[in-house]
Amino acid sequence: MKSLLVFFVAFVAYQIFRSFVAGYRTFQQQGSGGQSFNDGFARALFQSMGHLAKVDGRVSEEEIRAARTVMHRLGLGPAAVRRSIDWFNEGKEPAFSLLQTMRHLRRIDARATEERTMFLRLVLEVSLAKAKLHQKERAAIWAMCRELDIGRVELAQLEAMIRAQRGFRRSPAGDADAARVTAAYAALGVQQQASNDEIKKAYRRLINRNHPDKISSSNPSPAEMAEAERRTREVLGAYELLKARRAIR
Repeated sequence: MKSLLVFFVAFVAYQIFRSFVAGYRTFQQQGSGGQSFNDGFARALFQSMGHLAKVDGRVSEEEIRAARTVMHRLGLGPAAVRRSIDWFNEGKEPAFSLLQTMRHLRRIDARATEERTMFLRLVLEVSLAKAKLHQKERAAIWAMCRELDIGRVELAQLEAMIRAQRGFRRSPAGDADAARVTAAYAALGVQQQASNDEIKKAYRRLINRNHPDKISSSNPSPAEMAEAERRTREVLGAYELLKARRAIR
């Protein structure tokens, strides 16, 4: 009887683990970037980030960097980034109403469950950027969840997956992955803050300059042709990596 109970507990634990792994893989794919939202959604998003960052009394450098990372992942151009920073600062003001903003968001700009879940995920990525979540911040997050009709279990799952993702980024495998991404930006000669359009333009320019078919008319030497082929492979590989990570179309 005891061995049967142990087997049952182990089986249930294994199924929970499998479910988490499957969910985490989906979570990573969904967070690869490239989402497109209307201005109402974006305004509420960055205002909420600013409010939660300030609710414990001080906006940390980690939270600011995380908010910038979200702007980058969403592929915002310079003008959109400036608007987002303004919205972030609006959320820090005492007059900002988090609950009113959530009610408007659910009624107008995020009526679908998937949109509200993505909204919460992006907000949590900023709040969880620092080492410890303040009690006031956690209470504000739960108030958001109630207005968005997101339960405690779903909130806990999102938090666990974000923390797991952060753990991967700090692991040796995560370090190697980050190094590949950094090298891809360098190969294309663009900054990590570049927009998707800037990345596409850099890719096209480099392919046009280095492709062997483009330089064959100048009667290149074997060494020059080999270097052109190598550079073309490097540019193609870099662009394909960033294209997948940022969902560039």
